[in-house]
Amino acid sequence: MTRIEHLPGLDAAPHANVFPEHEPKTVKLALDAGERVPEHDHPEREIVLYLIDGALRLALDGEPHALEAGDVVRFDGDQDISPVAEVPSTALLVLARRSPEEY
Repeated sequence: MTRIEHLPGLDAAPHANVFPEHEPKTVKLALDAGERVPEHDHPEREIVLYLIDGALRLALDGEPHALEAGDVVRFDGDQDISPVAEVPSTALLVLARRSPEEY
């Protein structure tokens, strides 16, 4: 089944689940300047983050990474994750279940 969503129309804040109940989990993240997501993890997931607009500081296990619009980051969801928006920012995240051979 093909399903299309218009990303700007998803307005749940700060997270909007693009395709609820479907894998891989796909989330739109919208943060105002200075807004942060508290440190957390996503065990047994591989994550791809595409920064659509804005600028983020992404802490992964405490190590800071500066991201600007257009950057794509792939990382292990077992890490502690905490993004902070430098300016109003929008990102698309795909959280894929890791295959059993990757454990």
